[in-house]
Amino acid sequence: MNKKQTITSILKAKGNKPLVMITAYDALFAKLFDPYVDLILVGDSLNMSFAGHGDTLSTTLEQMIYHTNAVCNGAPSSFVICDMPFGTYNNHTEALDNAMKVFKQTKADAVKIEGGSSKASTVKYLVDSGIAVCGHIGLLPQSVRSEGGYKIKGKSEDDALSLIDDAIDIEKAGAFAIVIEGVKADVATRVAQAVSVPVIGIGAGNGVDGQVLVFSDMLGLFEEFTPKFVKKYLGGAELVKDSIQSYVEEVRNRTFPDEIHTY
Repeated sequence: MNKKQTITSILKAKGNKPLVMITAYDALFAKLFDPYVDLILVGDSLNMSFAGHGDTLSTTLEQMIYHTNAVCNGAPSSFVICDMPFGTYNNHTEALDNAMKVFKQTKADAVKIEGGSSKASTVKYLVDSGIAVCGHIGLLPQSVRSEGGYKIKGKSEDDALSLIDDAIDIEKAGAFAIVIEGVKADVATRVAQAVSVPVIGIGAGNGVDGQVLVFSDMLGLFEEFTPKFVKKYLGGAELVKDSIQSYVEEVRNRTFPDEIHTY
């Protein structure tokens, strides 16, 4: 079993070892992941892979608190981060009130907030109030409608410099780590080199300080679409379907339950 990560150990990982983050939404999968990963993100991606919606925007704070509690129950050794859902940190007071609910009602180690320089003052306000914050820059799923879709960032030098400024401002505000999503690999590397906190990538190449994937993507359980950056480490959906088919056949053929599985 891994020793539980702390903000101190996460910061020390910069330049020493890549950090491994994965999403989880319940105690069952969290318990499976706990001995191996460094950080677990209770992502608002659950609204898509768990609840079947088309984006993350309708996720509620109550949902995030419920799922974060479940993950914390299953993963006592992992550093658990709760996504702050869309519309819960529009201003400093709202952000602190909602982040405090997460901290009071769960054992989450930190919250994650989407946004770069424009959210730096919010990050600082939370950190100054005792809330550990992980930043999130680049492609922002909560901005999918305002940006007209999921668009890769870092395609121009101006865009690259803006992302670097985002990371620097979020670091100065007190974030202990930054997720960078959907950014050209060379630009993401430059961003990671520009700050002293770990930059954890998703669809951002191999030159950053760690990686995160949505577990249902990397286990091949989510079939609707597969982003280019996702590597499937398991054909999970096919394995489940094959198992269910075997179960159905055995029930209908009256070969299950057999003597071994009967009292």
